[in-house]
This record gives sequence, structure tokens and C-alpha cells, in this order.
Amino acid sequence: MNISRRTMLTRTGAVAGVILASGTGVSNILLASADSTDIDVHSIKTISNQPQYYFGWPTLARRANGELLVVCSGGREAHVCPFGRVELIRSSDNGKNWSHPRVILDGPIDDRDAGILVTSKGTILVTTFTSLAYDDIYIKTGRINKTSKKNRSEHGKIREFSEKRQKMWFAAHNRITAEERKKELGCWMIRSTDGGITWSQRYSSILNSPHGPVQLSDGRLLYPGVGLWEENRRVGVCESTDDGQTWNWLSAIPVRKGDDPAKYHELHGVEAADGTIVVQIRNHNKKNNRETLQCESSDGGKTWSEPHSIDVWGLPSHLVRLNDNRLLMTYGHRRKPLGNQARISDDNGKTWSRELIIQGDAISGDLGYPSTVQLDDGSLISVWYELTKEAPKAILRQAHWSLKS
Repeated sequence: MNISRRTMLTRTGAVAGVILASGTGVSNILLASADSTDIDVHSIKTISNQPQYYFGWPTLARRANGELLVVCSGGREAHVCPFGRVELIRSSDNGKNWSHPRVILDGPIDDRDAGILVTSKGTILVTTFTSLAYDDIYIKTGRINKTSKKNRSEHGKIREFSEKRQKMWFAAHNRITAEERKKELGCWMIRSTDGGITWSQRYSSILNSPHGPVQLSDGRLLYPGVGLWEENRRVGVCESTDDGQTWNWLSAIPVRKGDDPAKYHELHGVEAADGTIVVQIRNHNKKNNRETLQCESSDGGKTWSEPHSIDVWGLPSHLVRLNDNRLLMTYGHRRKPLGNQARISDDNGKTWSRELIIQGDAISGDLGYPSTVQLDDGSLISVWYELTKEAPKAILRQAHWSLKS
């Protein structure tokens, strides 16, 4: 059975859901696929060092003191399982070395995509959402009990539910009752005001999207996303005016004519130099299927243009404003060349460059969700997750790269 992330998330009624370079070296395939006139890829390496676990859907942020932070869904067995938890790793030397993961949130059901924002006050906000997809796909269907037949994972590898594996899954699943499991479903945020040493209890963020909220020049925090587990699923933005302590619904994003809003997923935003707020959307409507759509707001997020194509196949995207005020989007590319790509806008998001291939030698579509920060020297760090030949489960990878003038 071939279970994609999209299929997994559709079945639950919501969407949240290479050749390994050694050391800091980059494979020949990677270098050949990058256009040398646009980009220099200095290194690509693995930054997760627990091959017994599957790591997924990371987000990267940079603190004012230069420390890099990555949050992800760690402790996992697979793309879909009951064991996900939110983990944090740190680097104090621009990504040369990374700490051992620290669990910062672990609920009784699956904690998935982790986003992060460091606010102008130094507060760290981390987002996630909880899911019972593993129940809908494996347990309720009885597939977990069919030990005589092997099941194909979501990206083709053969997996078998042995008796030992069944016991492990059910032990995790039955930590709480069925009624309690349903109450656990939600869009969540945790908050730290001491550099990530201590964390608040989780609280509702109203919406969810993989990479979390962004900060605007007026000090407000804006969170473009989707209202998971709601009866009438909302796509839009919420805002915080108290440094992320509380969130309020701000506005809906309109639906393009002919589109089903239930097929809009995984948003991210950025404020351009001219004040325009740009939000990009993972699209699974028939028109521009699996492309990134974009909408804009010129009034601080109160109203939005209709989503439109920007002619970018790939998803989901992460947006950042560079030191020179250009916008950078990075996104996963799940067809050849398999890997992660970027594009630049020098007109506040009106148009985007052709693709810049950060990495193009992956072995499967179980990859992506790249996010990027800029270092003091102008170079860039991107982090994503990826299933490789060498690792039995998905790992976190990092690229250090630069744009050429």
C-alpha cells in the first residue's frame, strides 16, 4: 500500500499531513544540478544523529545572539505512527555542530509538524498539531493486525506489523481512552521567554501551518494557516498583539473561483519591504495541482487578494526576507530532480526567479519542508527532512549555501 502524506491527511479530514553526503561534502550529482551562475552550495550534511528514529517536518530559526534552533517531529517510527513528539536541537556555531535533541512537548497522541518563531522580544514560539491519522489508516482498518501480510510504507519500503510492533503501537494508542484521544486533537503552541530552557503549557493557536507564525514591522504576530479539526474548516490568518500569549482570528483568505478551500493547505507568510504581506499556499485543487499559490495583503492582513499561480511546482514553501530586502522562498520538489529548491523575488513578491536547486539528488519523495535563515556573512542555512539510502528512517539535513550576485 502506498500511503502519501496527502492521502494520510485526507483520510483524517484535515491537513496539517539522496545520496548522503559525508561530513560537509556535497555529492557530484548535487553540484552538477545546481546552476553555478546563481548559487554556491558549500556543504550538505546530516544534523540528526539518532538513526533509530524517523525525523520529520522541521523548522529553522535564528536568535538575536546568532544561535540556530531547529524544531521537528522526532521520536517517530515512521511517517505515520503514534509516537511523534516535538524536539529541539541547537547550534551555537552557525550549523557546524548541533546538540542532542531535547523533547519539549510530548502528548499522548501523535505530535506532528513543528514550527518556530523568535520574536523581536526574544520569545520563542513553537507550534505543532496533534493527529490520529495512524488510527484511521492502520488500527481502525485492521491493517495493523494482519501479521501474515507485509504492508508497504507511505514511500514504498516493506514494513511488517509483527507481534512486537503491534504491542508497541497499541501500548502507545491506549495510554488514554478513545474519548480522551478525540479531545487531544488540536492546533497548539508553546512559549519560552528564557531562551528555550523552560516552556509554557501548550495552548491553542487557532490555526496550524508547518512553519509557524511570522512577525510584522508593527510588532504584531501573524499566523497564516488552516483550522484543523474544525467543523467548518477555516483558511486564513490569526494575530497576536501580546507577543504570542493569545491569538485571535483576523481574516479569511478568499477562495479562487472553482477551487475547493479544503484543498488549500500548509501556508506561510512574510512581510515585504514595501509593507505587502505575502502568503503562499500548498494547493491540491485540480487547477495548478501541487503548485504553490500566492495571495497578498496591503492592509496589514485585514483583506487578501484571491490566490493565484506563481508558476512554481513544489510545496510547501517557507518565506524569509533577506538582508537586502529580497524575498526568498524554499520548498520541496517531489519530482525529478528530487530535492529542495529556492526562488528569489526582487519586487516584493510580484514575480519570482527560476528555480535554484539547493539539492537535487534525493531518492524518494519522502523529503522537504525546507526552511531557511541568513547568517551575518550573507550566506544561508536551510534545513529539511529526507529519507536516504544510507539511513533506515528519515533524517534531518542541512545545506550551507550562498546566492551569487
